[in-house]
Amino acid sequence: MTIETAAPGYGWEMPKKFDPDDVLSRPLMANLATVTADGAPRNAPMWFIWEDDAIWLLGSTEASAAVKHLERDPRCAVEIVHFDNEAGILLHLGLRGAATIEPMSPDRFKRLLHKYLGPEATWNRWFVNTVADFDHPNGRLIRLARESIFTNNVSFFKTGPELAWPPK
Repeated sequence: MTIETAAPGYGWEMPKKFDPDDVLSRPLMANLATVTADGAPRNAPMWFIWEDDAIWLLGSTEASAAVKHLERDPRCAVEIVHFDNEAGILLHLGLRGAATIEPMSPDRFKRLLHKYLGPEATWNRWFVNTVADFDHPNGRLIRLARESIFTNNVSFFKTGPELAWPPK
């Protein structure tokens, strides 16, 4: 695995690194970039969970264009941004590698939903029964075990060289 930091070719480097787990543990949107059959880029915002040193995203053999693209060409990138304008936080994390399409794991799916929706007792039953069908035969998980990870702490946009992140 390669860990990169921003702007090495520009003669400067981001002044403060951050722990990728800080971004990966938050309920943020992951943007999955794939390549279509005609070579065009495609981007899809998705919920994710970070487990077993891989990012896991939801997919379906029936309804997910991302699954179809990745079955044909597994190369992809995932970008996640933690942005808090008021606090002056801007953390960017990117992963690159080759994804695999895995069978649905209802337990992993439930942990992913817990990350975004909170305790299971509070979940919207219509959403769970209609959209988040844990046992649907077409359900799949997209697994990206990173080949490289890119972090960029740009939390100086409000503060100047005194970074807003990490907190002091």
